[in-house]
Amino acid sequence: MSYETIKYEVKEGIGTITINRPDVLNALNMQVLAEMLATIVTAASDAEVKVLVITGAGRSFIAGADIAQMGEFGTQDGLQFGDLGHAMLMALETMDKPVIAAVNGFALGGGTEVSLGCDFIYASTRARFGQPEVSLGIIPGFGGTQRLARTVGMNKARELVYTGAIIDAQEARRIGLVAEVFEPDELMDKVREKANLLMSNGPLAIAAAKRVMNKGVDLPLDSALELEKQAFSALFGTEDQTEGMAAFVAKRKAVFTRK
Repeated sequence: MSYETIKYEVKEGIGTITINRPDVLNALNMQVLAEMLATIVTAASDAEVKVLVITGAGRSFIAGADIAQMGEFGTQDGLQFGDLGHAMLMALETMDKPVIAAVNGFALGGGTEVSLGCDFIYASTRARFGQPEVSLGIIPGFGGTQRLARTVGMNKARELVYTGAIIDAQEARRIGLVAEVFEPDELMDKVREKANLLMSNGPLAIAAAKRVMNKGVDLPLDSALELEKQAFSALFGTEDQTEGMAAFVAKRKAVFTRK
């Protein structure tokens, strides 16, 4: 498909979505969200894609929402914008493939929220994170009040959301938002290394782990453990489990077929 606001490519099992509006620091508008959603749905159903990476063109990941567009919104427009953002992030969060945010620069407002919808966040030393929406008289609208608290804890999330503070990559790593920080010219190579490591493991197992961890985090422990037990046992009925264990015994590399 042809897109105007993003670039999408698939190479060696890695699908990469690049938000491509560098002149406005990759700000999110309705078109960007719609094109991202369509691409995520495509990647989720494409057997060639094993891992999805999201990054930004130029010096920004996503510097937030397009204020020029949002400034004209009424209540219904805001609801439509929020609905589209939530749909896009839910598609990311529920796809049964791992998703990596390669945060190369500003990840403010919607940028932080998009990164929170991914399984892992790897950041450049130039990256900056924050939820500065209160300075505009609004609150985060794409899950920032919820996913951020679940990632860094309620107290730190309150501080970031209420103050609108912007933090650097090292501070984001310290509070548990970012997994690792790399130099700018190393970021994409390191992300590809991480993607290749993920692709060496059983895809059905990763999908099950993602599903159980995402659903279980909000359940009582006994219910979450039951969810884990059921997913664990179900994997013993797969060809990938047979292959993985046979390869381990034979001391060879497993060849998984997602079956």
